[in-house]
Amino acid sequence: MPLTIVRQDITKMKVDAIVNAANTDLAQGGGVCGAIFSAAGAREVQTACDKLAPIKTGEAVITPGFALPAKYVIHAAGPVYRDGKHGEEQLLRDAYTNSLRLATDNKCESVAFPLISSGIYGYPKAEALAVATAAIRDFIADHDIGVSLVVFDKAAFTVSEKLLGEVESYIDEHYVEEHRITRRELLNVEREALASMFAPSIGGTPQGLDDIVENLDEPFSATLLRLIDKSGKSDADIYKRANIDRRLFSKIRSNAHYAPSKPTVLAFAVALRLTLGQTEDLLERAGFALSHSRKFDVIVEYFIVSGKYDIFEINNVLFEYDQTILGGTL
Repeated sequence: MPLTIVRQDITKMKVDAIVNAANTDLAQGGGVCGAIFSAAGAREVQTACDKLAPIKTGEAVITPGFALPAKYVIHAAGPVYRDGKHGEEQLLRDAYTNSLRLATDNKCESVAFPLISSGIYGYPKAEALAVATAAIRDFIADHDIGVSLVVFDKAAFTVSEKLLGEVESYIDEHYVEEHRITRRELLNVEREALASMFAPSIGGTPQGLDDIVENLDEPFSATLLRLIDKSGKSDADIYKRANIDRRLFSKIRSNAHYAPSKPTVLAFAVALRLTLGQTEDLLERAGFALSHSRKFDVIVEYFIVSGKYDIFEINNVLFEYDQTILGGTL
């Protein structure tokens, strides 16, 4: 199941469970914790929490969601950041992993997290994001659960300044804004199909539509499955690495004519570690092309050209630029 990043009020998320950035006493606090208590019903949540308190840093417990759209609230105690030399990273990772284990133990198919410890607990936001995505990525590699990382505003979300600087430089060099309306250039396969419609066959009569369709290049789904076989990886390895929902992959595999979205195609290109040329070929078979007039395309191109194939890192940057993230679900 994919990891998505959304800008939303976590108390309004329609998922099976939301995670509360709790304190070890499980008492109502400020920030995300206070908002969750208030939206769920402070008295009811506090009564449920009192039966489970206290917990240790890195641990998590579960209560009903009460008045929330979510069925459950998972209360996870993240670390207070001191200097990064007192086990903060492992404790923060434990908070995510233990929350996810509780969610799967309670048969949750979807869970939403805030960026734990990045508020009043002082964990540097870029580092907190890196720990969050690493912990979630490792867990969902072995479990089918949809995870949302929820930020209320962009101030709560920060990507590495070094990485952003590299991406920005690539954008400055390659991004070209187009202010005129242009007709899309035909793909090679389209040109060939159109030409064949008017070309005489060997017998001297025009080709029928069935003949034209039969002569089209290998479709996207066939190309994708061939590339997966060639990679030596299993289907699950690739669709999880691509941040693709298992059900969506099953649909692609079973339907030779399935039309994927561009982010889905690029997600598979990243998962398969394709070169830029191979990526462009896969896109063409799905009816797409990379364009330097689209910031989304230029950002993804930067990562492929640079040989950086971590889809979660790519998605963090796409989110920072208000672009669609890679992956897909039904």
